[in-house]
Amino acid sequence: MILARKKMVAAMVLFSLCGCVSTAKTVVTAPFKATGKIVDWSTTSQEEADRNRGRAIRERDERLEKLNKQRAKAERKCRQGQPSQCQRAEILSHEMDALLAQTI
Repeated sequence: MILARKKMVAAMVLFSLCGCVSTAKTVVTAPFKATGKIVDWSTTSQEEADRNRGRAIRERDERLEKLNKQRAKAERKCRQGQPSQCQRAEILSHEMDALLAQTI
């Protein structure tokens, strides 16, 4: 009888400790999980960097194409006798050169 009671008390103690061990594990591992998430948020993966660089290159190319069309139109008008368009074509050429000189 006393042995059965001791076994029952031991089983209850073990059962109640299971929750404590689980909670203790959660408390101990939480700072490491949080640190891992912070590192993930603060760093850029190579895939992300490549994607961002590709986007920047496409945007630059689109801007260059637009400037080139505007310059061609200004040059056409310059040849037709509009001196202000000659200046505009030159300004657009300089803007294109500056855009090409930028590193991406």
